Amino acid sequence: MDVPASPTARRRRRRWTVLDVFRSLNGGPGHRGPRSDHFDGERFFNPGTGGSARGFRDFLRWQRTRQRTPWPEWVENRAQPALPPRLDAGALALTFINHITFLIQFCGLNVLTDPVYSQRASPFRRLGPKRHRAPGLAFAALPHIDVVLISHNHYDHLDVQTLLQLQEAHSPRFMTGLGNGAFLAEFGLQAVEELDWWQESVTPSAMICLTPAQHWSSRRPRNRNRTLWGGFVVRAGGRQVFFAGDSGYGNHFKMIGERCGAIDVALLPIGAYEPRWFMQQQHMNPEDAVLAHLDLQARISVATHFGCFQLTDEGFEDPPQALARACRAHGLAADSFLVLETGETRVLGPQLFMAEARSKGKR
Repeated sequence: MDVPASPTARRRRRRWTVLDVFRSLNGGPGHRGPRSDHFDGERFFNPGTGGSARGFRDFLRWQRTRQRTPWPEWVENRAQPALPPRLDAGALALTFINHITFLIQFCGLNVLTDPVYSQRASPFRRLGPKRHRAPGLAFAALPHIDVVLISHNHYDHLDVQTLLQLQEAHSPRFMTGLGNGAFLAEFGLQAVEELDWWQESVTPSAMICLTPAQHWSSRRPRNRNRTLWGGFVVRAGGRQVFFAGDSGYGNHFKMIGERCGAIDVALLPIGAYEPRWFMQQQHMNPEDAVLAHLDLQARISVATHFGCFQLTDEGFEDPPQALARACRAHGLAADSFLVLETGETRVLGPQLFMAEARSKGKR
């Protein structure tokens, strides 16, 4: 795991053992509780879709027939993070670290989304998708982290080794879906709070709500959908941010916009979408992401889930280029759906949101 740390932190770091690998693969005992419109008593499911994502046979078919566009072996980051020393009420700052990991800084609150600092999206050192660029913000350069959002248990979203490092360095609160708490407790992670869809956690500094997503969960084929997946709405510092996690396109985006109210910033995935016959139910493509932006009526959206780990068949540059075409096709202004460089910090002041709200009111 490539996480810079002080000598003291390195001495304190918990070794990753063979037993940890097996625990990571096992994925914990899953969730036990009453049935609901997305839980049958044993496994979670996506309401209205007839199931979850495609199964193992489809995966094998994809592996046999795939036509993967080659990625560059390594990409140097061009942007340098510039974290603001302070933020006024109503402002927020976004720093794109890599893949789907963002540092979101509100006035008085620092949040990380699905943090992955490991060299591979995998419990193994030499197997699994490897990173094609360094994290845009070094682990040692992180400010104090108050909250970590964990959308679901796939390896490119729930990286146990990074979470252990965060606990050692920052002791944050970990927010996640049902069933992940017992799994994380097996590694000694503390301050883990599980939420069901639409359930809220309220603290003096923030309101955090787990929202529906169209996806699935698994750490290995036989523990599929034993834990819940979702996105998050975070309301803090006078702003409301939506982090979608992983999701296919569906009517849940319109529901989130209607139920949660004005979304100032939506972090929406645009990568890992080819081939469409296999990926459509579980991952949006850039066109879907634009439709989700419109359904949410977000003031600003920001692209995630691209440019670090090659998970599917599209090329390295394809997601942002396809997003630009989709924005033009739907008549979106260039600053309505942003693509940040890895390592880039973007400070969004309150005047920007007021101007965007006035612009939407005239349409």
